[in-house]
Amino acid sequence: MRPPILLLKEGTEDSQGKSQLLSNITACQAVVEAIRTTLGPRGMDKLIVDSRGTATISNDGATIMKISDIIHPAAKILVDIAKSQDAEVGDGTTSVVLLAGEFLKQVKPYVEEGVHPRIIIKALRKGLKIAQDRIDQIAYKMKFNNDEEYRTFLQKCAATALNSKLIHQEKDFFSKIAVDAVLLLDELLPLNMIGIKKVQGGGLQDSQLITGVSFKKTFSYAGFEMQPKHYKSPKIALLNIELELKAERSNAEVRVNTVEEFQKVVDTEWNILYEKLEHIYKSGAQVVLSKLPIGDVATQYFADRDMFCAGRVVDEDLKRTMKACGGVIVATTYDLNDSVLGKCEYFEEKQIGGDRFNIFSGCPNAKACTIILRGGGEHLLDETERSLHDAIMIVRRTVKNDSIVAGGGAIEMELSKVLRDYSRSIAGKEQLIVAAIAKSLEIIPRQLCDNAGFDATNILNKLRQKHAQGGEAFGVDINREHVVDNFENCVWEPVIIKKNALAAAIEAACLVLSVDQTIKNPKSGGGEEQQGRGRGRPM
Repeated sequence: MRPPILLLKEGTEDSQGKSQLLSNITACQAVVEAIRTTLGPRGMDKLIVDSRGTATISNDGATIMKISDIIHPAAKILVDIAKSQDAEVGDGTTSVVLLAGEFLKQVKPYVEEGVHPRIIIKALRKGLKIAQDRIDQIAYKMKFNNDEEYRTFLQKCAATALNSKLIHQEKDFFSKIAVDAVLLLDELLPLNMIGIKKVQGGGLQDSQLITGVSFKKTFSYAGFEMQPKHYKSPKIALLNIELELKAERSNAEVRVNTVEEFQKVVDTEWNILYEKLEHIYKSGAQVVLSKLPIGDVATQYFADRDMFCAGRVVDEDLKRTMKACGGVIVATTYDLNDSVLGKCEYFEEKQIGGDRFNIFSGCPNAKACTIILRGGGEHLLDETERSLHDAIMIVRRTVKNDSIVAGGGAIEMELSKVLRDYSRSIAGKEQLIVAAIAKSLEIIPRQLCDNAGFDATNILNKLRQKHAQGGEAFGVDINREHVVDNFENCVWEPVIIKKNALAAAIEAACLVLSVDQTIKNPKSGGGEEQQGRGRGRPM
């Protein structure tokens, strides 16, 4: 009798074949069940408490998936596609996870019956190509006679994205802010030039968009009150220098024999500081910003010369100021001249809520803006920021690609009809898989109805009838529990959302189906069992 051959380390979990594939599909379905109820304007919110006890309230698919500590390797694929959809497009994160889970759910019976996963994958990819071709056919490219029409169109796209958020009652207000913010940027539409700051207190309607760079006032020493708070056309020095007297960072030892020698050391330190301050003053800068602290001596020095200073400025804010106002962040005060100083038309310090903000407006180099959000609680402000981020991403994508389709489940029903018709024209096992994809696409309108408390079967039957008669824009009417032409109803979604979501969902489903063996290595040693009683450790 031959001895058994051990290939894997003892304790390694090795599962293969049909059973582990079905197990992976079941795990993905469990993830879908967790976020299913967050879809659409009537979606519910989730309260998630992480390991540190921080509570998050959100109905954003990507946020829920990121915070949820999912450990199943196959289910993590759905987390990845939600993240990629959020990064690429900004919206449709719940839809993409729902679609991927539904594709797997519908093909699961065929896997159980022994259909080879490669046949299923081939049919899924064919279905994706047909669906994307149909989206291109029915996509409507908007034409505008003036800027006002263009702005209204963008606001409607942003409002559609905000419909399903916690702040949907203020969607008109925030969609206007999102559109104004994006249109203030230059041609590349850099997202990092839109700053979002949160100030507790006030109502959502007190939120405002500031043209230019703005950040919260930093910690300041005595003497700050004497500094001017308004400047016209100031020069701005951006520094990475510490302007205060303190112990050296390196461990240095100085031995002195007399009091005079000690005094010389102290005087030298003061002279070095005053020399730095004099260089800054002579450069002509009126506003001094530094990443490192600016001490009380320097603050008083600048105040005496009618200069404004702020130390410990956050790196992101300092870089945004540099990009908007020009200039360079320097690490020395020598050679400070106009070529490294920034400029803006107007600088002011303003009280907003309980905080003071430094505001730079009329920035010459890059177009930048800052959105200051107001609201009652921390959780509301966090969710408002996430919702606004989604709306801004949608507007950015729509500016670059202004083709749209009807939302509210209309495009999914149309694609379902096209794929069902196609499945009847082909033979073999692929016919069953394509029909399963067609059925899977109905999950979006069905879930919209379920979350709103409607009779999903009744609404879907009406939608199938309308689409069979050529009504390709008919979707769910959330307000009247009926079906409606969502194109005329101004429920619009950029084509890129739908194409990206479909492609990501199909790829995720193919990835799960293509796995035929799962090997889980045992955790490395050093666990709690091996911890002995060390010094000072109780029994």
